[in-house]
Amino acid sequence: MSQQNQTIPPLEDEIDMREELEKYIKRWPWFLVGVIVCLCLAFIYLKVASPTYHTVTSIIIKDQERKGPSSEMAAFADMGFFSGMGANSIENEIGILSSKRIMSNVVKELNLNVTYFNEDAIQSPELYLNSPYLAQILQLNDRKLAMFSNDGANQFIVRKISEEQFELINAETEEVFKGKFGQPLGIPFADIIVNKNEDYITYEENELPTVKIQFSNLETVVMNYREKLQIDQNDKNSSLIQLSLDDAVKEKAQNILDQLVYEYNREAIEDKNLVARNTANFIDERLQIINHELDSVEIGKEDFKEENRLTDIEAESEMFIENVSEFNKRQQEVGTQLELANTMIDYLESDSGSDLLPANLGIEEESVNSSIQEYNNLVLQRNRILSASTKKNPIVVRLNNQIEQIRGNVLSSFERLESNLKVAQQELQRQGSVINSKISAVPGKERQFRGIERQQNIKESLYLFLLRKREENSLSLAVTAPKAKIVDRAYSSITPVSPKPAIVFLVALILGVIFPFLFIYVKTLFSNKVKSRDDIEKQTREIPVVGEIPNVSKKDSEMVLKNDRSVLAESFRILHTNLQYLMGNSTNKVGGNSIFITSTVKGEGKTLVSFNIAATLANTGKKVLLVGADLRNPQLQRFEKDAREHIGVSDYLANNNLKLKDLIRESKTENPNLQLLPSGTIPPNPSELWRRPKTKEMFEELEAMYDYVIVDTAPSLLVTDTFLINKFADLTLYVVRADYTEKKLLQFAIDSNDNGKFHNLSFVLNDVKLANFGYGNKYGYAYGEEKKSFLKRILNRAAIF
Repeated sequence: MSQQNQTIPPLEDEIDMREELEKYIKRWPWFLVGVIVCLCLAFIYLKVASPTYHTVTSIIIKDQERKGPSSEMAAFADMGFFSGMGANSIENEIGILSSKRIMSNVVKELNLNVTYFNEDAIQSPELYLNSPYLAQILQLNDRKLAMFSNDGANQFIVRKISEEQFELINAETEEVFKGKFGQPLGIPFADIIVNKNEDYITYEENELPTVKIQFSNLETVVMNYREKLQIDQNDKNSSLIQLSLDDAVKEKAQNILDQLVYEYNREAIEDKNLVARNTANFIDERLQIINHELDSVEIGKEDFKEENRLTDIEAESEMFIENVSEFNKRQQEVGTQLELANTMIDYLESDSGSDLLPANLGIEEESVNSSIQEYNNLVLQRNRILSASTKKNPIVVRLNNQIEQIRGNVLSSFERLESNLKVAQQELQRQGSVINSKISAVPGKERQFRGIERQQNIKESLYLFLLRKREENSLSLAVTAPKAKIVDRAYSSITPVSPKPAIVFLVALILGVIFPFLFIYVKTLFSNKVKSRDDIEKQTREIPVVGEIPNVSKKDSEMVLKNDRSVLAESFRILHTNLQYLMGNSTNKVGGNSIFITSTVKGEGKTLVSFNIAATLANTGKKVLLVGADLRNPQLQRFEKDAREHIGVSDYLANNNLKLKDLIRESKTENPNLQLLPSGTIPPNPSELWRRPKTKEMFEELEAMYDYVIVDTAPSLLVTDTFLINKFADLTLYVVRADYTEKKLLQFAIDSNDNGKFHNLSFVLNDVKLANFGYGNKYGYAYGEEKKSFLKRILNRAAIF
């Protein structure tokens, strides 16, 4: 027993799942129509939507560390201040490429805040440079432009009046501005010049398209293209960067990427040239000082010779010079280094206002050269970041602290170098005094002359050295190489990246299935009306559903005729068969059977059921009487046009002198077995009439006269008339109309039956759509009918749903 209980729930779940699927399967035409409509919309979208192309360019950021000192630093290479600029931070370079400043320069240079559209085309595509007219902004008021953009008044139609004149028509306000080609024209938010595009080719004057010019805010355009720009590093260990942009105009996207790389290189070159210009200024200042000192030494030498009448001192001391030449060379080198060290110390202590330090002046101390190189690298990095940021940026603050620290280290290094050189010089002087003691034979005048000459040589060598470095620095300034090497210039994809037909059609196919599914689901979820016999059987299993009456279209008859093979006629024949079983099991009385037909409210089709069940029984040869028992709102005149013109039930109950046989009428359907007892005059007190003892006599007399007495009663929920006479019924048919009767009203019938107000109650479901008919739309009443074409069946099913 326990095992059986365990197997039941999965079976119930399976049945419920089938029922849920059946709701959607039987409405498959909806899904077919939904898919077709969505696919058609997708096709139209692909025809209307502007295609977008993918544009790409590739660059390599040059690694300065691997190349050694940059060309800008060539002027100080001999000093050893720089041992390489260090590896570039790719992340920083990507940040600069995507910066607002760079993109602003691109937008300004390409005039991207002015766009042109072809109004003659359906899609209104952008013309870019392929426009017959080009506008140039002379002066722009961004605040006014923002106001006009919000109102949509920033677009103008260009209309050519003559070869020299044109007019701008505001697309929103239709305000007209007339001007001449090539001359300034004032519009509400800017001063512009409209020129003819000399590169535009047309064969006939009337082929010129209608051009719409749109002026956009610069900030908005910059932000738009910054969002579109994609920058990717192909490999973390590589300096190769790929820049990409998606746009509807290939040429425009290519120009943007190429200009972006150009602006990046231009700023990088300016940064590099800034060091070279500072170095050139420093060299020029030192040349002026050395030149003045050299002039003083040469004048002193000339005066010394004139005063002492010296002519050929070299010849007299030739031997001594040969012995001490190496000593003097060393002393000269130390003197040069000491002079350079003093010069750099003065430069550092004077704080000339330039952040960059001169490099490659010939200092032999490698640690000093390395410190200066590191200092200048940090200064350049700070200046580049500061150009797109503020001084409060944490990175700028950190770099400033490092710069100050290294500047102090450089100064300390030069001071130590000066101290070491002075010690070396003192040592050389000591050695020189030893040598001088050995050459005491040389006159003092010669020693003084040699001192002057030594100073002259030092100044001359330093002067020539600075002249050479100035030329080298000027050469490097003239031939500065770009920082970003272009691997591939901007190129666009041949096929558009969006919209993609395959994806669009796939989405359309999915939506074509989803929309009908959601509609059916929501409609079912919020539906409170009876739709099929399942809705009735779910609420009660005790009261059977003995018949289903199909929905009848307006062009078809609502009456069942003799030899009728329609679905309506077949449904009443099935109802007749079911009634035979019910009446055969319920009664064995002598005389006819009374079948009462009622409903919850009006409009549910009880009169239609009453008339057609009477006609169906009459067609079988039975003698049938149709009684209009709805005394308040009789409806038999729908099928018997003169039913309201005759007296009937109400008159019989109110007048004791009337006989039933005098009130019964022949049916207009020309069926001899069907007769009619109209409801008669509408009384003021129907309930009081039904309470009279004559009511019982009437039904007993009618049952004796006819095989079947079909009674069309009043709605049960609205009035009590039906409950008063239902005790005379052998069988009660309760009509429920599909898509009309609310599910909660079924409980009224169930409760009334439980309370004994109805006798032998059964449900009849009226106006059922074929999709909900019987046990599914696969088993309809089309047996024996000609099979319709597939297209007709689709159209019929769509009409039913």
